[in-house]
Amino acid sequence: MSSRKLSFLLKLIIITLVTGAGSLGISLLLATSGFEHPLGIIKPKIDGDKASQNKLMSASAQNITPATDQMNEVPKLFQGTIVYQAKLKANDKVIALTFDDGPGPKNTAQILEILKTNDIKATFFMIGEMVKYFPQVAKQVAADGHVIGNHTWHHWYRHMDLATAASEIDRTADIIYKTTGEKTTLFRPPGGFLNNGLAEYAKNEKYAVMMWSEESGDAERRSPKVPMLVKNVLKYAKPGAIVLMHDGGGNRSKSVKALPEMIAGLKAQGYRFVTIPQLLEMQAEEQHLAEVASPTVTKDEHPNNQLSHQ
Repeated sequence: MSSRKLSFLLKLIIITLVTGAGSLGISLLLATSGFEHPLGIIKPKIDGDKASQNKLMSASAQNITPATDQMNEVPKLFQGTIVYQAKLKANDKVIALTFDDGPGPKNTAQILEILKTNDIKATFFMIGEMVKYFPQVAKQVAADGHVIGNHTWHHWYRHMDLATAASEIDRTADIIYKTTGEKTTLFRPPGGFLNNGLAEYAKNEKYAVMMWSEESGDAERRSPKVPMLVKNVLKYAKPGAIVLMHDGGGNRSKSVKALPEMIAGLKAQGYRFVTIPQLLEMQAEEQHLAEVASPTVTKDEHPNNQLSHQ
């Protein structure tokens, strides 16, 4: 073989090796970064510990078949409205615990166990993507008798046009129903933002837009220590309160540790625990009874009306 041909062949081999190495490097970079598409949505990593915890979810959740038309509906009074708490009598010592940003295989599972031990039903506002990644955990929430609410697909804060807002809420409602069998009319806007298009779409779809009246502070940038999380809830507890906590969106180990103390403290104050639909049903019933007891009268029906015209 001539030196010219040999030189050409060597160059060709070098180019091939460099190109292949570059492609391999890019592939490895994308794989290790966790990017699923060009927008950079990162799939949650499931390490060995979390994977094993997911497998430990009860057999009832592993085998549950979604129910048909299981509607967690709220009274018409609250459909298409924004709610911060229920307006109840001072002696109606009920309170609703709510958990946002799950489901997740570790924190949600631990919270469910605590709630089961204390015979408490709560309300979980789930992110659609998290239901997609951890369907068995979502099924366990439903199997344990808790209420599920809509918390959008991506948990975005930014302003959205109608199509984007609709996709965020509708996709989440769809996967919650297909996974758990629960249809929900409860919506909680990520971050509590009411002016980015999500709440407006939810109201038009007759969701009850659920805010909160008190929070533990477990999602703050510098989350308080466990005793302060407990104190934040116990100090401001009142009849009809809605408590904001989190079972996802980060390390919620402090929330898990604080929860039994919160429950014990609230029980000591005489509170019992209800879901959001139960809480709103109580207010609706009280308002109905008040209207029956003191019916609205028209001008012509008022007893003083005849006297004023004599």
